[in-house]
Amino acid sequence: MKKYLLLPFLVLAVIACTSTRNTIKNIDDNAVMPALTKEKNFVITETSSDKNYGFDQDYPINLGFMPYQSAEINVKRYFGALSGPDGEKLTYNKVDSCCPFPSKRTDMGAGILDIYEVKWDGLTEPKRIYINLYEKGNILAPIGFGIKK
Repeated sequence: MKKYLLLPFLVLAVIACTSTRNTIKNIDDNAVMPALTKEKNFVITETSSDKNYGFDQDYPINLGFMPYQSAEINVKRYFGALSGPDGEKLTYNKVDSCCPFPSKRTDMGAGILDIYEVKWDGLTEPKRIYINLYEKGNILAPIGFGIKK
C-alpha cells in the first residue's frame, strides 16, 4: 500500500527533473570577457545576425564571466554599451526570472535566466531581453539595438 502512495511523488520528481534540461544553444565556455571602456562598459563591436539572440530563452545573452555573486555588474556593463538604433539612451529594469537549466557553475547545479525590459525614446513597445549570468558566450548587440561609440 505504501508503495502505491509513493508512486505519484516519484513520477512528480522525474517530471520535475526533466524540466531542467539545458536548451540554451549559444553557450561558449571558451568565450572571453570583453574589454572595458573608461566608463567601465563592455566594448561591443558586433551586432548579432541571429534574430533570436537575446530575445529567446534558448539564445540568451550569456554574461557569466565572473562568479554569480558578482556577475550582476556585467548587466550594467552590457546595457551601458548599447543604445537604441539611432543612438538613443537606454533604460532597463529586471522584470522576471525564468527557465531553469543545469549549470556546473553553481553550487546548486542549476541556473535561471533573468528577463529585462529595455526602453528608449521613440520605442512603442519595450524589448524583452534574456540574460544568463551563469554561462559564457560571445557578447553582441541584439538586432535592432545600436552600439555606443
